[in-house]
Amino acid sequence: MALASWIDLIMCFLLFLLLIYIVATVTITKLHKVYLAFHFSMLIWPYCQFAIRTVDDPLYQLFYVKLAFVDASLLGLGWIFFTILLAGQSQLLTKKVMAALLIPAVLTSLGVVLNPYGWFVRPVNGGYVERIYGPIFWISMTFLVINALVSMYVVYVALTSNQAARIKNQVMYMLKGITALFVFLMIDVLLNVILDDYLPVIPGFTSLGIVVSATFFVITIHQDKVFDIVTIAHQDIINTMEYGILVLDDQEQVVEINHSLHPYIPLVTGATFNMSSYLPDGPPMEIEPFLQKYREYPLESAEVEILHPLIQMVVSIHAAPIMVSGSRVGRIVTFQNVTEIRRLIDETNQQNLILKERNDSLVKVQAELFQSNGKLRKLAITDSLTGCYNRHFLMQQLEQDVLRVSDTRTPSTIILIDIDFFKKINDQHGHLAGDVVLCSTVELLQRSLRPSDILARYGGEEFIIYLPDTNGAEARLLAEQLKSEVEHNTIRIDYIDEPVSITISLGLLSIAEFKIPPAMDATTYLNELFKSADKALYAAKHQGRNQIVAAEV
Repeated sequence: MALASWIDLIMCFLLFLLLIYIVATVTITKLHKVYLAFHFSMLIWPYCQFAIRTVDDPLYQLFYVKLAFVDASLLGLGWIFFTILLAGQSQLLTKKVMAALLIPAVLTSLGVVLNPYGWFVRPVNGGYVERIYGPIFWISMTFLVINALVSMYVVYVALTSNQAARIKNQVMYMLKGITALFVFLMIDVLLNVILDDYLPVIPGFTSLGIVVSATFFVITIHQDKVFDIVTIAHQDIINTMEYGILVLDDQEQVVEINHSLHPYIPLVTGATFNMSSYLPDGPPMEIEPFLQKYREYPLESAEVEILHPLIQMVVSIHAAPIMVSGSRVGRIVTFQNVTEIRRLIDETNQQNLILKERNDSLVKVQAELFQSNGKLRKLAITDSLTGCYNRHFLMQQLEQDVLRVSDTRTPSTIILIDIDFFKKINDQHGHLAGDVVLCSTVELLQRSLRPSDILARYGGEEFIIYLPDTNGAEARLLAEQLKSEVEHNTIRIDYIDEPVSITISLGLLSIAEFKIPPAMDATTYLNELFKSADKALYAAKHQGRNQIVAAEV
């Protein structure tokens, strides 16, 4: 028999020795039994690899190939399960997570077993010692890689959790085991599947990876006693707990009592416990339901809070059944002194009420201040009649922006607007009509402007529009649009029979083209801009009004 056939058998024998070592050196608990079943399944892969090379019948060879890969799918699940268990992350084992892990494993195993159309594996030279893998094989490998990544994620969660310092050693062993198995599996796939046409078959890589990973599992189990947590907790922790613990059998006899319980109940192991005798006489309304549930519904938990008559403390009593294989074998009753907790809760509730009242008052004052500040700010930056920005706000914005625009040569434009013959409207119809015309004109202009554009009242019937990031040609098109819309707009005033129509004259100034002398301050520069725009506006009015004139730079 060729040496290649014995490599996997040697790996199988090493796994068997590890299995014997676990059985011989640890106290077998239920969790150990589960692990032993998992460890036994590790033996299947190397044994199947050995068997494939030692049998001649292709049907038996195919059987062992299928068995090996079904076992691989189950091993992937087992890896994740024990990684979660050893990392102390059992909260991750929800029904949805279990289904997400189990369903793909079952489906790939089914595909392996059925091997439809040879999509999992096909023989070479009439046998399966050498074989050709199909898409189901690659799907199975993909899920194994996903299982390894999920296990690594669990390790990451464990290392970043609150208990990382306590479990760091066992988690690092798991990480080494996961890495070893993943690396050997990838080497096996690379050399014996992907490069199969170029290299001879080199057996034993995956089997060796399983042995190495199992070794790390065994080290963790033996060195860190991770499956003996319940025993350790019972021996080292129960007597250090601050609340009393009483363990009863199904006949209400004391099985165990911790040191903290003696101030509440003077009991010894073997004594009969009577719950009602340790409760105050003349039970209040909440005690009777507790006793009734304790006596008549032993399979359910019961809880009550009382003022203990002997020690004058508020005690929380909690009784819960102890179940073994679906049958109740006793109870565990805890007694916790909650006097200080109750006092703190009462004080905290009282303080919370006071704070809530103060917070409500502060929130109300804050809301009023916010509204007042908003109104003041709006009054400070807007024109009280038309609602558009005032000249002061425009100057602030331009002082911040225009010098930057001039330095960077970014195109920006100012449009100065004057309502033609506005004095005539005031003289003919009164100042109230003039106010309506101003407000209506502002509303019409705002509709065509962008959110970044600024429309401000310059004074009287004059308005100014600042167009950032807008060159002269674009501003000209907007000015034509504004002029046309105003010209064709009709304004209705309640006490005037005929609607009022107006026109506007516009002066344009492209800021990027405006030459700024060296060392000129912002205020002086803005005044020079406005002078140039005003000249253009004057020229528009001089040319007959309802005109647009661009300033000469």
